[in-house]
Amino acid sequence: MARWPALAGLLVFAGCTSAEPQPTSSAPSAGTTATAPPSSTPSPRPSVTSPASPSPTAASQPTFEMETYPVADGSHPHDVAPAQDGGVWYTGQGNGTLGWFHPETGEERQVPLGAESSPHGVIVGPNGDAWVTDGGLNAIVRVDAETHEVTAYPLPGAEANLNTATFDGDDVLWFTGQAGFYGSLDPRDGTLTVHAAPGGVGPYGIATTPDGEVYFSSLAGSYLGAIDRDTGAVTAIDTPAPQGGARRVWSDSEGRLWVTQWFAGSIARYDPATQAWREWPLPAESPMPYAVYVDETDTVWVTDFGANALLRFDPATEAWTSFEHESTPAEVRQLLGRPGEIWGAESAADQLVVIRASR
Repeated sequence: MARWPALAGLLVFAGCTSAEPQPTSSAPSAGTTATAPPSSTPSPRPSVTSPASPSPTAASQPTFEMETYPVADGSHPHDVAPAQDGGVWYTGQGNGTLGWFHPETGEERQVPLGAESSPHGVIVGPNGDAWVTDGGLNAIVRVDAETHEVTAYPLPGAEANLNTATFDGDDVLWFTGQAGFYGSLDPRDGTLTVHAAPGGVGPYGIATTPDGEVYFSSLAGSYLGAIDRDTGAVTAIDTPAPQGGARRVWSDSEGRLWVTQWFAGSIARYDPATQAWREWPLPAESPMPYAVYVDETDTVWVTDFGANALLRFDPATEAWTSFEHESTPAEVRQLLGRPGEIWGAESAADQLVVIRASR
């Protein structure tokens, strides 16, 4: 277990389908918003940066612990979702299962999802059930949290290469398919609708804002898609880095969307109220930002394949904190959390990883 104090100003795809493009460039784009400069010397400990504005005193900052938990060999866990019972769901993309692991007891269960299953994303629904986007089955799959009963909702038509999902403000599930699709599933009656995405291939991450609206990111299209939930139509919003590769997206408490730009090596924030973007390069020399998650304090968490690290970004100070993985590589492709905990899956190491905060 590793510990890092969050001192002021410190910097303290195995599994992905072949349709996913790989980076051609990892350099941050020009014209980015000013941010704390990265350290030029790699270090297993946090390296120093200068915050853009004064930071709270070290005494008021949380201390963080990173811990890893091995899961089933060959499962290659892709996405994670903290369960309502204290456990953690994870998609076993390598063995076609939905796993459940309890960090306190070490108990682990695996739910087979069916022949040809290759699950990608998992989220928890309003009643605690797990919902899986399964590219191998070309179906949305629900797993009952208590009985582990599996219910599949196959997509009509073409193979979508299903990616991730989110529930909107009306408890309708929206999902992305990287082959060029997005759609919705109403769990109340099983109505499933699929739409062709603007620009074709690319829909990847998806998220819901506090007011219940849904946005998705297009990795190949480098845009943020705002979905009209009444009509299903999408407004494509160009991201600040041309061909930057908008991979994952998450909302903060004010409804601003945070996006990882895989090819550009940066994160960007879009404010729907002002239609304005801001952008920050990651602190490493060759960054490859994959997942993004905004926690209950509006702190932004990012996974960086280039640095083999999990990063913490404080929007108030624009300071970065880097937590390096012990596994080389770790390849954490998605983040989710609950108060005081940030969870990810080390798909290259068959492990789950958590960062816990304490004061």
